Amino acid sequence: MEKYEVVRDMYHGFDYASALGGTPQERLAMMAGAIEWILDLQKKLAAKEKTQEGKKDAHRRYQDAVLALSKAFSLASASDEAREIREEVGFFQAIRAALVKSSTGSGVTQQERELAIQQIVSRAVVSTEIVDILAAAGIKSPDISILSDEFLAEVQQMERKNLALEALRKLINDGIRSRSKSNVVQTKAFSERLEDAVARYHANAITTAEVLQELIDLAKDIRAARQRGEEQGLSEDEIAFYDALAENESAIQMMGDDKLKLIAHELLVSLRENVSVDWAHRDSARARMRVLVKRILRKYGYPPDLQDAAVQTVLQQAEALSWTWSMPRSGKSSQ
Repeated sequence: MEKYEVVRDMYHGFDYASALGGTPQERLAMMAGAIEWILDLQKKLAAKEKTQEGKKDAHRRYQDAVLALSKAFSLASASDEAREIREEVGFFQAIRAALVKSSTGSGVTQQERELAIQQIVSRAVVSTEIVDILAAAGIKSPDISILSDEFLAEVQQMERKNLALEALRKLINDGIRSRSKSNVVQTKAFSERLEDAVARYHANAITTAEVLQELIDLAKDIRAARQRGEEQGLSEDEIAFYDALAENESAIQMMGDDKLKLIAHELLVSLRENVSVDWAHRDSARARMRVLVKRILRKYGYPPDLQDAAVQTVLQQAEALSWTWSMPRSGKSSQ
C-alpha cells in the first residue's frame, strides 16, 4: 500500500473519481486534466532541483512511481487490498502509458494508436487503458500532416499548456520518425532541435509558452521541408542527397547550389543502378559503392577536405533509401 499512497499523494488536490466510473467523455476529459496535473507537478518538482540529473529524474517521478506500484500490485493482485484499488491502479497506469508514449513515440504500433483514438472518439469503449495523449488533447489525427497554421494556432491557445506541449511534441516526434527513411540529414537536424528544446524546457531555461512556440516553429519547418524538392526542381530522393552534400555549409559556398544539384542527381542515378538488396551488409559491396561515390565527388571537384564526411553521409542516405530502389529491380530480375 505504501507505493499506492506515493502515487495517490501526487494527485492531492485533484479529484479523479469521474475517470473511474463516468461516461467515456467524462473519463477522457478527466484524463486530460490528470495528464495536465501530473505534467505541472513534475515541472514544479524539477524547478526545485539543482542538478540536470535531478531535473531529469523529476520529469519522470510519476512514471517511475507508477512502475514501482505496478510491480508491487502484480505480486499481490489476488489480495483483498489489491482488489479494492484495482481501478485506481488501472487509471494511474493509463496516465503513465500516455506520458511514456508521448515522450518515446513507442509502446504501440501506429495502427494500434489510431484504433485506440478512433475508439475513444467514437465512444465505443470505456477502458482507461487505451488513453492517448493526442486524444486527451482533443486531437483526432495522429498524422503530422494536420499541422496547418490554423491547427498550430489552436494548439497555442489551448488552456492546458502542458498537455498541448506533450501532444505537439508527440506529433513532431512521429513526423520526424516518418522521415527517417527518406532524409537522414533532415531527420538528424529536426531531432536535435526537438531534443534541445525539450532539454532546455526540462532544465527550466525556457517557459512552457516559449518551448511551445519553438515546437510550433519546428513543426512549420518540417511541413515546409516536404515542399523543398518541388521548389528546387528536385525529386524527394535527389533533395536527400543534396542535403547530404550540403550538410557542411562551406560546400555550398565553394561549389554553388546548381553544381550540388547536378551531383545529387548523378549520385541518385548511379547508386540506384548499382545497388544490390544486401549491399549495406556486405563489405565488398559497400566498398564498391564508396568508390563510386568518391569518383562522382572528384569528377565535380567536391572539396577534398570535406569528401570523407560527405561520402559517409551519402552512404547512410543510400542505405535509408535503397529498400525502395530494390523493389522494382527485383521485379525486373525475375522476368
